[in-house]
Formats: sequence, structure tokens, C-alpha cells
Amino acid sequence: MRAFADFVMRGRMQATLVVVGAAALPLLFWLSAAAGSLVLLRRGLSDAVGIVAWALLPALVWWYFGEPRTLMVLLGSLGLALVLRGAVSWTRVLLASVPLGLVYGLVLGAVFGEPIAAMAGELQKLMPQVLDGVYQQMSADERVRLESLLAPVLTGLMAALLQTLSLLSLMLGRYWQAALYNPGGFGSEFRALRLPVPVTLMLIAGMLLGPNLGPQMAMLTPLCSVPLAFAGIGLMHGLVAGGALSRFWLVGLYITLLVFMQLIYPLLVVLAIVDSLFDFRGRTGRKSGPDSADGEG
Repeated sequence: MRAFADFVMRGRMQATLVVVGAAALPLLFWLSAAAGSLVLLRRGLSDAVGIVAWALLPALVWWYFGEPRTLMVLLGSLGLALVLRGAVSWTRVLLASVPLGLVYGLVLGAVFGEPIAAMAGELQKLMPQVLDGVYQQMSADERVRLESLLAPVLTGLMAALLQTLSLLSLMLGRYWQAALYNPGGFGSEFRALRLPVPVTLMLIAGMLLGPNLGPQMAMLTPLCSVPLAFAGIGLMHGLVAGGALSRFWLVGLYITLLVFMQLIYPLLVVLAIVDSLFDFRGRTGRKSGPDSADGEG
């Protein structure tokens, strides 16, 4: 991967070839977003615009054929890269990913409104079986409210997936930047990631209160959980690097995250919340690096 990043940074022609080529190929839009983020982080917005502008052509073609994800993740990752380059803080990047996810949700609702509504209708038919006795005990108003939340939550889950892809693309670009110009820099940043208490409280409020602000705001529940999940993964990496846990825990984490995501994901969110309050890494005496190494120390 380092050789690939070195090829991207070799010149404008090489960077354009990678960013445009990956955007044109199916299922490789994340690679285009990562390469574009690398160029923006290292060379700045002025140099990146001339390269990324060409990638917008295949992205718009994909949108024309009903696939908006290429353009959304590309622009979203670049937007987050601008935040990282300007604020040099992963906390701000994770927080900025929430409104980005809301934009994703609005676009997905406009483009895929009918399929999402159809999925919500199928889920509505399964609700009596899924909730079993609980559903029968609900009042008519409670059932109507629950059913009204199905489509927004489904939209939010899809938007949260794109939000996660945008963050992962940016992290890959940041990893490449550190690999080329400061080996280990990204690892230090990620292992030191810990959300401040006010930010954590804001995210918890968004998760719990979002559905009470209106059916469409139910999207906030999955979107606000994404920054907490990333902070939870950063905590695990930090504890392993500090010697509090063995490397086996990381292997187990990623395996179980792939197989039992519905169980491990909430656990990561809870870990991030508890760590924000009690600072596990600080209690284990780990000397962490700064949160703003700019990928190059």
C-alpha cells in the first residue's frame, strides 16, 4: 500500500489517473476518495481541486445511472479531509461526520425513497413477530409512531454506512500520508483518540432525543453512534499499544465485528462513552501522543 501511495504522490498525472480510474470502476469509489484525501492532506485544496475535478465526471455518470454513492463518498471524504487539515483534530472530524451523514440521509431519501419505503413496509409486516408480545401491548398511537420511524431509521442506517466509508477513506489517506512522510504518525493519532465529555454528551443526546424531534430526525440515532464506535476502536488500539491488553484482543475485535456486528457495535459505543468519562488509557499510565500530529508528526 505504501508503494501505491508513493505512486499517487509522484505527480499530478499519476494522482489523476488513480483518482479518476478508481471512481470509474465499480466498488472502488472508496479508493478514489482515499487517494483524493491523500492529495488534499499533503498538497492542499488548490492542488487537489484540479485532480479531483476530473473524478467528478465518472461520479456524475454513476449518479445518472442511479448510483450516487461514488460522488457522495468522494465529496464527503474530501470535506472531512478539509476539516482534518484545518483543525488537525480527529474529534472535530468525527463530529463533522454527523451533519455529513444527515446530508447523506437527505440525498438517499430523495434518490431511493421508494425502495426504502418498500423495505419499511415489509418490516412493518414483520413487527408483530419480531416484537412478539410487546407489539400487542402497544397502543394504536404507539404502533403508528413506531411504524413512522421505520423508513427514517433505515435511511439513517444507509447514511451511517456511507458516513463510515467516508471516515475510513479519509483514514486510509491519512495512513498513506503518515507512511510516506512520518511512519507511525497515524497510529499515534488514532490510538490517542478520545472524545471529550461534552462531545460525548452531545452524541448521546442525538442518539436518544433524535426520534423525539420528529420522525425524520430518527436518522440521528445511527449517525451519532458512528463517532462513538470509532472512538471505541481507538480505545482498544490504545489499550493494546499501552500493554493493558494483548494483541489477541484486536484480532478478536475485528473478527467478531465482522461476524457479530449487531452485538459488538453497541459494545464499542458503550466503551467510548465510559472511556470519555473515566479515561482508561490515562489510568493505565500510557503516554499518548498529541491528537494533532497532522499525519507527519
